[in-house]
Amino acid sequence: MRILYLADIRFPLERANGIQSMETCHALAARGHEVVLVVRPDTREPARDPFVFYGLPRIAGLTIEVAPITGPATARRAGYLTFTLGRAIGRTRQDLLLTRDLGLASLLLRLPAAVRAPLVYEAHTIAADAAAARPNLLSGAPAASASKLRRLARRDARVWHGADGYVTITDGLRHELEARFGPRPQIAVIPDGVRPPAAVNPPTPPGVDRPFTIGYAGHLYPWKGVDLLIEALAALPDTRGLIVGGHEQEPDLARVKALAAQLDCGSRLTFTGLIPPPDVAARLQQADVLVLPNPPSAISNTFTSPLKLFEYMASGRPIVASDLPAIREILRDGDTALLVEAGNPQALVAGIARIKEDAALGARLAARALEDVQAFSWAKRAQRLEALFIAVAGARK
Repeated sequence: MRILYLADIRFPLERANGIQSMETCHALAARGHEVVLVVRPDTREPARDPFVFYGLPRIAGLTIEVAPITGPATARRAGYLTFTLGRAIGRTRQDLLLTRDLGLASLLLRLPAAVRAPLVYEAHTIAADAAAARPNLLSGAPAASASKLRRLARRDARVWHGADGYVTITDGLRHELEARFGPRPQIAVIPDGVRPPAAVNPPTPPGVDRPFTIGYAGHLYPWKGVDLLIEALAALPDTRGLIVGGHEQEPDLARVKALAAQLDCGSRLTFTGLIPPPDVAARLQQADVLVLPNPPSAISNTFTSPLKLFEYMASGRPIVASDLPAIREILRDGDTALLVEAGNPQALVAGIARIKEDAALGARLAARALEDVQAFSWAKRAQRLEALFIAVAGARK
């Protein structure tokens, strides 16, 4: 199948969007599909090689096509939309269009079906909900106007009803969309994924020279719950914290460092800063427990399928995570992780302390999670997507 994947992002991109797009396209190509990934130019000079950046082998079925766009942000967006509209026109040029960009999907649906391939949209949230909650999720984010929220709601409805195929990353997101817009055919729930490791280094027991280490990977936005991790670190004085991530140009790094200083635990906290995606797994294995401390929010409760969750499962280290519906779709309390009350720092401390005091429990949870994560490889994700694509193509005939 010839698949045109449209991602309006600078590329390569270190964020989850870029990693997920590249891994998905690579896994589909590995299954024998011809995949063209259309992206924006890299902002680095010289441009980085995406295959090297993401640590993936070159594969004949995957082509990365860079849209020729320049200028300020609004011009780049307009240029990308114009380029991809032209690229998508032509019923025989490709067999399927795939995107997770709601605005682009809505625009593509304005093209007559006779002049484009079937469109599959992959939803990671409900756009109007995410925009309304944004000031509470991201530091300094402005509130969305009522007109913007109405516009996003119309787009969500248009793409829900108009897309030939639809993917959600959680079952909770599917249920919410169905409740708002009614049932639809050709829909699949397909979570994110990971590259399961060929082998996992066994943990080194903590001791005098290496204190028990609490690990976290990802961005430091308030809705990710990193502040709760800092509070837990402060409450557990004989531990260290390891944060894999943190962007020097974003205000959240300064906010988290200030909180650590205020709680007098900054000297026990290490930030790696942004590191290449292939290096994340080794860093996670430096921790004794990994935490996913998302507080309740419009995104975390039912919509999120964080890459770090699957990376944690593949690390061979025990997990303490927030007890939220989206997380419970993947993890089981007492079996593959300890799930604790979301947003409660005392509950997070208690969960970490249980792992710290009971090495056998931690080893059992880690082993079970490592078994389970085999079902969430990128290869398995591509297989599930392929089944939907075949159904969509068949329905178009």
